[in-house]
Amino acid sequence: MGIDDKTPTWRHQILLVDREEITIDGVSSLGSYDEKEVIMETEQGLLLIKGEGLNIKQLNLDKGNIVVDGVIKSLSYDDSSHAKKGLLERFLK
Repeated sequence: MGIDDKTPTWRHQILLVDREEITIDGVSSLGSYDEKEVIMETEQGLLLIKGEGLNIKQLNLDKGNIVVDGVIKSLSYDDSSHAKKGLLERFLK
């Protein structure tokens, strides 16, 4: 737990198995998702997963983790200067 015991801090970690299942720790919020793209806010910035047949198998924001299955084609981080804006605000542009 964080210093004030109200803000949890997780270690950001990614485990990819055979490009078919990805487990991510350190997720603070989930943005948009469909079978081709999953966007989430992590401890290390905005993370974009692209692929085919993507499905959120498990999501626990209290523990800060997500499991996505499907064919994973790419992972990328958005480190733009807008990183401190709210996740929804970035999507509505």
